[in-house]
Amino acid sequence: MGSQVGVLAQEMTMPGSAGSISDPSNASFGAGPGAATAQNPNVSAIFNGYYQGVSKETPFKVPGFALANDAAPLNEGFNLGESEVGLYGNIDPYWYASMVLSFAPDSGVAVEEAFIQSLALPYGLIVKAGRFHSSIGYMNVFHRHADDFIDTPLVYTAFLDGQLADDGLQLRWIAPTNVLLQVGAEFFNGGCETQGYPANGGSCSTSTGGRSPNNHGNGTNTQFLNLADDVGEGGSYLLGLSHVDSTASDRETPDKLLSFTGASTVNILSGVYKWSPLGNTEYTQLKLQAEVFTGDETGTYSALDGKGNSTATISAQGSQRITRSGYYAQAVLKFDQRWKVGGRYSAVSTDEINNPSAVGTDLDTRGTTPNIASAMVEYWPSEFSQFRFQFSQDNTLPKSLGGSVDRYFLQYIITLGAHAAHTY
Repeated sequence: MGSQVGVLAQEMTMPGSAGSISDPSNASFGAGPGAATAQNPNVSAIFNGYYQGVSKETPFKVPGFALANDAAPLNEGFNLGESEVGLYGNIDPYWYASMVLSFAPDSGVAVEEAFIQSLALPYGLIVKAGRFHSSIGYMNVFHRHADDFIDTPLVYTAFLDGQLADDGLQLRWIAPTNVLLQVGAEFFNGGCETQGYPANGGSCSTSTGGRSPNNHGNGTNTQFLNLADDVGEGGSYLLGLSHVDSTASDRETPDKLLSFTGASTVNILSGVYKWSPLGNTEYTQLKLQAEVFTGDETGTYSALDGKGNSTATISAQGSQRITRSGYYAQAVLKFDQRWKVGGRYSAVSTDEINNPSAVGTDLDTRGTTPNIASAMVEYWPSEFSQFRFQFSQDNTLPKSLGGSVDRYFLQYIITLGAHAAHTY
């Protein structure tokens, strides 16, 4: 293990990928002979399509949580999902750059990531700047197609609108130890409109000639710590602890029936274990992972009339602050060179707000503990294509709003070109 500490992760999300520990943050790819350069960057395209069938039509809500735009479930029927085109490579001995454009039929083309990252700073220091996925938790840094299931766990949907990504700066330090010890901090804008949830700077002012969020461009700060090592001849583990502080100003739900102004905190405890015979993942690999979330929201909610006008105020101050928790646990087994099976369970809960104005709003828990249970089977014809069938029992709604829903998915993911390696 000692020789691998500080080496940037090169694990591919494909059968036969490496299972040993490296840096569990975004990778710096392409180092060494034949690596991409500024004149010859690597280019890749990921095609992601799916079919979804449901047992009945219901609204998507998670009682107790005021969700954002990206929390909506996948569309029914046949769909082109979020596909992407990426360019990445080493610029020179000092900098690595990556740009990923995502293509979604409902939202068009968007810059999912565009950042530069240092390659040659001393003392184990790494700097990243631009737009990128935060390194909090375990799953947050992954692109959607790199997950073992078609959808993110319910706890990520409820706490982070699926994923925390924003414009900002990241600082990391990798300690010179025999085990991987990494400490990092991030500073994000907090965004305008719905970008940067759970922050959100509200409707950005243009009085200064540019877009200026109400939180003055410092809406979210994060800190994270990761510890990783190999275990025996075939196992490895990763433990993580993360904290997020965000401020929001008039953060509205998509239906404009609720808004929030105040502060949010999220704490995440992560654990991952991987095992394969003698470290050879070509035919067999077991991956176990789980994450626990806790957090508070302190401030003021406003009940709205659907047009942005306040009809009532819901205080979440002091002892009335909203305390939330949630978790997911999953297991994935590769039992053959081309086959995987897996299961995941995720649940969230929140305190009931003792305020009559909260009744009937998204903050009303309605006496439920929302949860989703999923099972999947996956087939890889080659390292560049995969097909997945997934069944999910969605128990996020109480009977009064529709109750349990069964969801059936058939997904394909096709890789074209030299796609960058993913993290551990």
